Amino acid sequence: MSRQFTLFTGQWADLPLEDVCRIARDAGYAGLELACWGNHFEVDKALTDPGYLESRRQLLEKYGLKCWAISNHLVGQAVCDAIIDERHQAILPPEIWGGGDAEGVRRRAAARMADTARAAAAFGVNTVVGFTGSAIWHLVAMFPPPTEGMIDRGYQDFADRWNPVLDSFDTEGVRFAHEVHPSEIAYDYWTTDLALRAVDHRPAFGLNFDPSHFVWQDIDPAGFLYDFRDRIYHVDCKEARKRLDGRNGRLGSHLPWGDPRRGWDFVSAGHGDVLWEDIFRMLRFIGYSGPISVEWEDAGMDRLQGAPEALARLKAYDFSPPSASFDAAFARTD
Repeated sequence: MSRQFTLFTGQWADLPLEDVCRIARDAGYAGLELACWGNHFEVDKALTDPGYLESRRQLLEKYGLKCWAISNHLVGQAVCDAIIDERHQAILPPEIWGGGDAEGVRRRAAARMADTARAAAAFGVNTVVGFTGSAIWHLVAMFPPPTEGMIDRGYQDFADRWNPVLDSFDTEGVRFAHEVHPSEIAYDYWTTDLALRAVDHRPAFGLNFDPSHFVWQDIDPAGFLYDFRDRIYHVDCKEARKRLDGRNGRLGSHLPWGDPRRGWDFVSAGHGDVLWEDIFRMLRFIGYSGPISVEWEDAGMDRLQGAPEALARLKAYDFSPPSASFDAAFARTD
């Protein structure tokens, strides 16, 4: 089917963008999903430096690459989080962190996400991928038992904080693709339904599909694609592998990535439990025609091996549909 495969630069942000462009080109990628950290795509410069966006375009063109999506996961995380602490300070731009006052951080993060829509539009990109944060993720263990009202207020908080941001997306003709992910307002099937209801299914809010977060929760990724087919705005290919052996827990036990005592881990695409053929067949069935972005995360494999290998493995499932139904040959022609 010759889809456009891109490399998500979030895990490569320690490298200058030109180095990542060279690596992606040499590996056979058609483009990049640019992260808004490192020096890859800087929202403030995009809006204030007259030559910045042109310099990004020229760099991509130099290596024969394109950009169909920009990602601002880290800032988006701070918009709704109930607890703002040193974890956020470590990932946020200094001007968003400010003095670390929690509500100030949330408001500055929301303003930056609105600016991300403006920067994306100016760059000719119509999809921003990211996180939302959540005021109620810390209640997921259900003890002490939260009331129904607390959960309702969490989704209302999400709507109150994100609807003004999404207004800016609408103004710019840009869509927000929320990555369904633990610690976000939508982290599984039913919370995705609740999040869409909270913003009244407005078109500016859709989904970034990443199956790695479904497999360790035992959610069917292909079924998710089918049911939310009108909201799949972007696709990231990341993989997870379960090791639930009776000792290793599904929640990870506060153990670092790659520790064999974890119940699951991220691995490079093709090395885990994601049924990629099912996913690619479903993407074709629902008519998804956007880019396929490879997100490399693997504590046990070097990224310079993982990125080209993942691309080769995933392209094997990008086969073209038949020109006619296989049973058409059974029909009589006389």
